[in-house]
Amino acid sequence: MVRRGNDIRIGGDISLRGGSTRRQFLTWSALVGALAFTPELSGAVAHAQSSVPPDYPFRLGVASGDPLPDSVVLWTRLATDPFAPAGGMRPGVVPVRWQIAPDENFRSVTAQGVELATEFDGWSVHVDAAGLEPGREYFYRFLVGPHASTVGRTKTAPAVGKPLPKLDFAWASCQKWEDGYFGAYKDLAASDLDVVFFLGDYIYEYAIKDEGARKGQPRPDAANRETMVLGDYRDRYAMYKADENLAAAHASAPWISTFDDHEVDNNWASQISQDDDDPREFLLRRADAFKAWWENTPVRGNLRPKGPDMSVYRRFSFGDLVDFSVLDTRQYRSDQAHGDGQHAQDSETADPSRTITGPEQEKWILDGFDSPSTWNFLAHQTVISDLAQGLEGDRKVGMDPWSGYEASRHRILDGARDRGVTNVASIVGDIHRTIVSELRRDYQDQVSPVVGVEIATTSIASGKDGADVDSAGAAIVAASPHVQYGNARRGYLRASLTPNEWRSEVRVLDAVSTPGAAVRTAQTVTVPSGRPEIQLS
Repeated sequence: MVRRGNDIRIGGDISLRGGSTRRQFLTWSALVGALAFTPELSGAVAHAQSSVPPDYPFRLGVASGDPLPDSVVLWTRLATDPFAPAGGMRPGVVPVRWQIAPDENFRSVTAQGVELATEFDGWSVHVDAAGLEPGREYFYRFLVGPHASTVGRTKTAPAVGKPLPKLDFAWASCQKWEDGYFGAYKDLAASDLDVVFFLGDYIYEYAIKDEGARKGQPRPDAANRETMVLGDYRDRYAMYKADENLAAAHASAPWISTFDDHEVDNNWASQISQDDDDPREFLLRRADAFKAWWENTPVRGNLRPKGPDMSVYRRFSFGDLVDFSVLDTRQYRSDQAHGDGQHAQDSETADPSRTITGPEQEKWILDGFDSPSTWNFLAHQTVISDLAQGLEGDRKVGMDPWSGYEASRHRILDGARDRGVTNVASIVGDIHRTIVSELRRDYQDQVSPVVGVEIATTSIASGKDGADVDSAGAAIVAASPHVQYGNARRGYLRASLTPNEWRSEVRVLDAVSTPGAAVRTAQTVTVPSGRPEIQLS
């Protein structure tokens, strides 16, 4: 429900599902109607509370996402105890008031309304705050009874086609909770960004042992087992979102998110699980995993999964400067060649019938190359470039990234060339190391021309502390001359994009095993517009 002046409209993503009766619907309607004319909900205060009472429901923070020129998604999920089953919430319905304003003190509220947080959706709220001005900073908050959430900062996208001199953005991935602290997010939150891309592995599905950097820290009972059902996935997200640095990063800027494998099951492919479970059982698990991802991610209601299916590939434009095509390289892919792992490329990896995107998404990607924007980015899960290890006759590459799906790479990069795209830009995660590489159609003979630049971000925490150069990184550099830079510390990528250049800072921590570790710039990478050249400084 949205209120603008004296006008009231019902909005959001409230729907009736099996078993709902007309009497129940009238009860909900009466509740919403009453709330529409209530100036403050049970005396809700306008400022964040100085102390946190036991029934405080905003322990998982707030977030915004998927910015458009006239709207942005506002998100929260109610939980009084992130480490208790169901976040400590009792069954029922909770009215949640939201407000968005151009100032953080909410002296002039642009829009406000009430949504119902329900048990069915894990007490999550997704507000599509519409009617906003393009390219503008806003602040938002949620209110429940006497409780006020943290104030979040967000920003709408500039009007499509409008000249945009600069976009400041970051991308991150892979945040295995038990491997270390999320100190990179404290740095990201202080960076005054226009948008943040999260490119997969938000949670990890494995059972969590009480060891490592976070040994002895609170965790739900469900953490002791691999996530298989909806309740366990919900509890895993709650445990992650209780991290104060992650919460601060979410509240600092709008996020555009996609998933990779660990939000469901390691290296899953379409209807195939890692352990070749019965596809019917795996699809039930995938449905629960997708539902939990949607509940815990600031995306619109139209992305709500339909059973085991969820359409998440989508495109975002920022003025005339850049289009970002956000991909899904899990749901539609062929099974990994050679049973996964590291293998030599051969007729199976080059088989034109195999795909990492599926034919419909592939066409959509190619159509996006027709954009008139100065830059065209692919924002997705894992590397397009080969990261080979081994020399001469022992050259091997991963079967899970695009190196195991060579025909998909050929079709995408050839399609970009045919449409006159002079510099394909790819940002990815997944590999727990920063890798800056040239994009080529083929890599084994190194004679294919360079057609773009790909920058993979390292992990937020996955892989523990890491090193500037580790043995795997040295092996990749030795066998992959197209790789221009590598670093295996933890961290993220922070970038400024202009019509003339894409400038990225590799932000790393020397340790994630220790809270409060400093963040530094290990390398700066500059790519000039229209020329796929990698300049390091």
